Order: sequence, then C-alpha cells, then structure tokens
Amino acid sequence: MPYMTTADGTEIFYKDWGGGRPVVFSHGWPLNADAWDGQMRLVAANGFRAIAHDRRGHGRSSQSWDGNDMDTYADDLARLIEGLDLREAVLVGHSTGGGEVTRYIGRHGTLRVAKAVLLGAVPPLMLKTGSNPEGLPIEAFDAIRDGVESDRSQFYKELAVPFYGYNRPGAQVSQGVIDAFWLWSMQVGVKGALDCVKAFSETDFAEDLKRFDIPTLIAHGDDDQIVPFVASAPKSAELVKDATLKVYPGAPHGLAGAFEREFNDDLLAFLSS
Repeated sequence: MPYMTTADGTEIFYKDWGGGRPVVFSHGWPLNADAWDGQMRLVAANGFRAIAHDRRGHGRSSQSWDGNDMDTYADDLARLIEGLDLREAVLVGHSTGGGEVTRYIGRHGTLRVAKAVLLGAVPPLMLKTGSNPEGLPIEAFDAIRDGVESDRSQFYKELAVPFYGYNRPGAQVSQGVIDAFWLWSMQVGVKGALDCVKAFSETDFAEDLKRFDIPTLIAHGDDDQIVPFVASAPKSAELVKDATLKVYPGAPHGLAGAFEREFNDDLLAFLSS
C-alpha cells in the first residue's frame, strides 16, 4: 500500500486512482479515506486523478502521539501534495477535512491549488464564544470526548445516526452505512481521536479563509446536526473572496442517499467549470 512519510516520521496512507487533473479528498472525523470511495470512483471515471489519505491517527496511517492538530494535519497534506508533485489540484474537504484544507491554504497558499470544495466543513469556528454565539458550547465537545473515552464502540454506533440524519422522520436508514461508519471510526487511535476533537472544535480558521484566492464551493446541508449550518457555511462564504454557497435543504452532515447524489452532480459540475 502507498505511504508518504512526514517530517516527524509519521506514515500517511493514501489512495491514488485514475489519471488527469488531481482531486485531493480530506475526510471527516472519525473516519478515513474510505468515506470518499464513491466520489473517488466518480471523478476517476470522469477523467480526473483521485487521491485521498488517512489523516494521522486515523485508518491505516501511523498513530502518532504528537501532531494531532490542524497545523500538522495541514503540513501532512502539503507533504502529500508536494511529494506527488501535484499541480492545479482541486482540494475537497468534508467536516474536519474542510478545516484541514482551509488551514493548508492558510499555511501553504494556493501555488499548487486551482479550486477548493468545503462540504459540511468546520470553519470558521465550531466553538461558541463571545464573538461566535452561533457555535456549540464546550460541553458538547466534552460529551464527545467522554463518549470516546468511556465506550467508544457504542458511542460511534450512536453517533452515526444523527451524522446521517437517520433520526429524522421519514429517513431511509441504511444499516450498512451505519456499520461502515462504525468500522472506520474504530480504526482511529484513542489519543488521535481525542486530540482531533479539540482541533476541529477550537481552531479558528477566519484568517485562513481570508487567504483563499481561488474559486471555492462551500456546500452544506441546512439540517446538519454535527456542524451547525448557521455557524459555518454562511460565515465562511462571507470570508472567501470567490465563494459559491450551495445549501442542501433538509440534508444531514454525512453523505448518503439523495444528498450524496446531488452533491456528486455538483462536484462534477464544479470540477468541469
């Protein structure tokens, strides 16, 4: 399996499918690159090169004790992009992966990047503060940490339900999707999982978003129970110079069903524009 080694010796697993203009996918917490398989196959089948990695601590990458923070995640992504000598790349980030993409552009610029997609992404800031009253209180993230520490297997099974909106009336529940979420989540090291909660919830990405100078699609479901819409997508769209905001009415946080099909169409259209 292909790996890229970072400056601190962490091995980052990645997939590399197809050929053409590179599209680089960054996954959400607590998943791994497999969560993007549908979109990777889609873009590779349409003439693009699809690349996705497991964030450090997640999936098949090394479970490093240190470096589980947004700066290091962004530097790991830079190592992958530079190591593969990718140019004119399109960066696609979901949830925590959207934060990773945003911090990458804030730290490394857009010399190798042509476009970006932030889907259900955590920027500008998830945590509720005096200047960010729409965010979630720290107690919400403490509850996530408690769930991971006390019985992470059961916690991940339960988290999958609101993640995909399966607790909503009329939702078409897929046990297979829930099982896949649990399987991917159980591959995360406990230390990396806990550190990543702090990283995705407490990192302020406002200055990073101001550095975007490329076309950016900001897409978000307005029934997202994980990353509240009101605290994220509209605010990010205001900070990014060349942003297109796409709102999916009634859509949850995780890609599934009709929401996934609609996003796939939008992704292909954005890549081809």
